[in-house]
Amino acid sequence: MAPKTPRATLKPDDFTTLYEGFDAPVSRYDCGRKCAPLNKGSALCCSSQHAVVVVHKVEFELLKGRTDIWSKFKPYDRSTKQIVEELTHDCMALECKGTAFCERHNRTIACRGFPFYPYLTRQKEFVGVGTYWVFEDRCWMMSNLEIVEPTFVEQFIATYEKIFEKDPTEFQTYVEFSASARRVFSRWKREIPLLSREGKLMIVEPSTGAIRPGKPKDFPKVTPFNSERAYKAACKEAGGEMPKEGLRVE
Repeated sequence: MAPKTPRATLKPDDFTTLYEGFDAPVSRYDCGRKCAPLNKGSALCCSSQHAVVVVHKVEFELLKGRTDIWSKFKPYDRSTKQIVEELTHDCMALECKGTAFCERHNRTIACRGFPFYPYLTRQKEFVGVGTYWVFEDRCWMMSNLEIVEPTFVEQFIATYEKIFEKDPTEFQTYVEFSASARRVFSRWKREIPLLSREGKLMIVEPSTGAIRPGKPKDFPKVTPFNSERAYKAACKEAGGEMPKEGLRVE
């Protein structure tokens, strides 16, 4: 009989400390302005119509005492219903009031870390951060990993290490999710983009799990972020307006 996984010992106050240690921006650019035109005017990570926010129940306990911007997420289709049904007993899905009401100090850990997840090797070593590939056609940041700030990666790593210490189930979830990434990319015959613990670009060979240093050219930008023309066309098709200021899609 397999040994039972120890239960999580996370408390609401733990998230107060985690929030204090994880407040660095992903980059010095407002990436939400790049993806909003493709997502009905809202940053991809700030809309439950695009990304469902999953949190520990004790994290919501903390947030309820700090703000009223968060509420329990209500599934609206088969896909989101499945997401909720597959959550572990100590997790739940939330939704916020939207970008206009954002309180940065009351963002969840999931919000602070998007679009990244802890990547673990077959040997269960936490070697860096990967990207949630399902959003790559709508998340500009995922095609521009070179602008991610090392401080963000450092805080991301430290935060999840603390969570893993108190929640073995969370650790196992990402062991399995990383394995899923290797299967998906192997099927696609593509290498996995990764940022090392030091924030350096890395490449994972999905079939073997081998990791080697990478360069920007090793991470081809995906459509529509691979050219200004493709980006403009995608914005037009989505009914969004091109950002008037900010970075150009190179």
